Amino acid sequence: MSAVINVLLPIFGLILAGFAGRRTGVLGETAAGELNRFVVWFCLPALLFNATATASFAALWHPEFIAVNGLASLGVFATALVWRIRAGRPGVDAAIDALAAAYANVGYVGIPLCVLVLGDAALAPALIATLIVVCVVFALAIVLIEVFRQSGQGIVRPLMTVTRALSKNPIVVAPIIGGLWGATGVAVAKPVAQFVDLLGAATTPCALVSIGAFLARPAVATDAPEPVNGLGGLLAMKLIVHPGISALLAYWVFDLAPVWAISAVLLAALPTGTGPYMLADFYGREPRMTSRVILWSTVGSIATLALCLMLLPGGEAAGL
Repeated sequence: MSAVINVLLPIFGLILAGFAGRRTGVLGETAAGELNRFVVWFCLPALLFNATATASFAALWHPEFIAVNGLASLGVFATALVWRIRAGRPGVDAAIDALAAAYANVGYVGIPLCVLVLGDAALAPALIATLIVVCVVFALAIVLIEVFRQSGQGIVRPLMTVTRALSKNPIVVAPIIGGLWGATGVAVAKPVAQFVDLLGAATTPCALVSIGAFLARPAVATDAPEPVNGLGGLLAMKLIVHPGISALLAYWVFDLAPVWAISAVLLAALPTGTGPYMLADFYGREPRMTSRVILWSTVGSIATLALCLMLLPGGEAAGL
């Protein structure tokens, strides 16, 4: 149990620091947003660029792990989408809810957690999972939102909108540029490499403090009814169903190596990231459901991640 605490305490301690800083007024009202922009536009792209620029294609091409992560995430997303639509949620809100159920916080929490638990060998699965979440799951949610918003207008306009949005997303562009750079075989110049290393190293503390500050933001009073219906179901899908499917696929279907199997389950057991909230805010939808999912999945993941770390098969082989 002490090993679990040693792994989780620094991560959630940073989240708590951001939460306490915002609640006490040490961090201002815009702290979460500004830190989030700094991470999204500078730190995380630098980390992703460095990872893909210095990794070989063979290091990132693991089709069985890609299948485990992709099938689990897309399966949860599709199930939640159908459930929320049948429950009467408008299509746009249903897509955002589905994203909240499947959008693991791999970039902010997953990368540092996997590296702390499994060492540098876990950076590759964490990076692959980040690319799947951002380039596949998040992009799919945007496509569906645009399709629902522009129902009856064909598919050309939504596809153009998505293409433009993704081409401007630094988290999408940075690893692609890094991969293309790595394919050339040209080493990154030492001053540039040091700059990227320093900037990438700021990802973990800034991102986790940003999440804490975000969770501490006071609710905005509106005339809209409190959207509590479905909250428990979304939390169960994120914290129980998602890692459960991943464990089934990783251990009994694809029989992954210990580091990759443990990484797959840990990455699926992560709390919901801020992506769904950002989409809700961007499209002018009621954000309280997504903010509640982020808050309570973050709290609940302390227990689910601890259980995963203690009970996962292969933990001894992975060095736990």
